[in-house]
Amino acid sequence: MERIAGGLATGWGLALMLGLVALEFGYGRWRGRNTYDARETVATAAILIGHRLLQSVVAGLAVVPMLLAWEHRLLDLPLDRAWTVALLFLAVEFVYYWHHRAMHRVRWFWASHAVHHSARHFNLSAGLRLGWFASLSGNFVFYLPLAWIGFDPRAILGVLALNLFYQFFLHTEHAPRLGPLEWVLNTPAHHRVHHASNEACLDRNFGGVLIVYDRLFGTFAEAPKNEALRYGVKRATVASHAPLRLELAGWIAMARDLGRARSLRQAGAALFGRP
Repeated sequence: MERIAGGLATGWGLALMLGLVALEFGYGRWRGRNTYDARETVATAAILIGHRLLQSVVAGLAVVPMLLAWEHRLLDLPLDRAWTVALLFLAVEFVYYWHHRAMHRVRWFWASHAVHHSARHFNLSAGLRLGWFASLSGNFVFYLPLAWIGFDPRAILGVLALNLFYQFFLHTEHAPRLGPLEWVLNTPAHHRVHHASNEACLDRNFGGVLIVYDRLFGTFAEAPKNEALRYGVKRATVASHAPLRLELAGWIAMARDLGRARSLRQAGAALFGRP
């Protein structure tokens, strides 16, 4: 599992994703339905390069706390049985749902996640728009309980990598509906709603591979009828093609509001309130 996840994170995994981006672009041009914008795609490429460079520096930031949690684990859950593998998958999916929901509901986490939603065109390259400072913001904290319970941190990160790799394929407007699978799986149709900025679509469909937790916790939504989906975020501060501005806009706005705070309550709202 860890070997597969490592391959997805480097080398052939990235090559496959970039190849599919090129294929989607060619398919869209052939069908007369191009979903790419040149400036936006160039900005995404720069964001991807910056993300990979920074991750090479902070990669161990999540590993050390998870290893410490695992050293004090309550149980030993070896992944040599089908039920423990299934349990790990469902547990990572559950934690990812709440982590992703927090990225939309808590300003501290949204500051690094907003760039992922900044693209005005929905395509596979949008799946490669990743926040540079997600690890520095402490997103690994959500997954520490899994290591403390007794799952190997390498396996946790491996399943999470596979989860995120699956989500890459959700960023397309060309995929059709998938029938009964849409009741259980997160699909391109569901993820288009998640990325849309229409009022009916905001803060919906947070699942990774599955959509069942959204259905269970009341955050599921279908695309609004008779209304075209609009992509991108509403704040003008991130309506840009400058990679550095896209990455820093949320943090700068948060720091500005924190500087204006006149009480602990206002400071807390600036950092941890709704975006």
